[in-house]
Amino acid sequence: MTQLVIMVLLTLLAAVTVGVIYTRNLVGVVVLAGVYSFLMASVLIALDAVDVAMTEASVGAGVSTVVLIATVYLTKSTEYPRPRKALLPLAVAVGTGAAIVWGTYGLRPFGAPDAAIHTHVVPRYLADSVKDTLVPNVVTSVLADYRGYDTLGETTVIFTAGIGVMLLLRGRRRGRPGAGGAGGGA
Repeated sequence: MTQLVIMVLLTLLAAVTVGVIYTRNLVGVVVLAGVYSFLMASVLIALDAVDVAMTEASVGAGVSTVVLIATVYLTKSTEYPRPRKALLPLAVAVGTGAAIVWGTYGLRPFGAPDAAIHTHVVPRYLADSVKDTLVPNVVTSVLADYRGYDTLGETTVIFTAGIGVMLLLRGRRRGRPGAGGAGGGA
């Protein structure tokens, strides 16, 4: 049953991707991107990655959608007409997708008990987590202690992106005529 749900969700993801490609309205693209993030969160829940699914739903479908809609509203952006020769980007996207699929053929099946992560990493984390980190929750100890630098890097990237968006939006407001900033007033 889970396989069927995942196949349906992946089909919907593909349909939303095609919708994003062919939609010319920027607000529509942002809404479809939010739908894509929500569907991706649903796939992650079906794969038992609830922590990642919650992050995807809150950041991808929630915060990103609001920030992008606000950005489109504040910048009054319009989309340029579709270029006539869009075959090169399509070829690059199909080639990249094919390379990714081809690269997965050497991997162990999802959930295989003899995969490297189940024979080396997970047993060590489960056996030594409390002793090494003094944290009773294994997930917290993995994210905060074993993968602390990785988590710090992810947080830094998200913080930097947020600051960049705020600076871009702030600069756009100042430049508006009549706003009293650098470009306004008589």
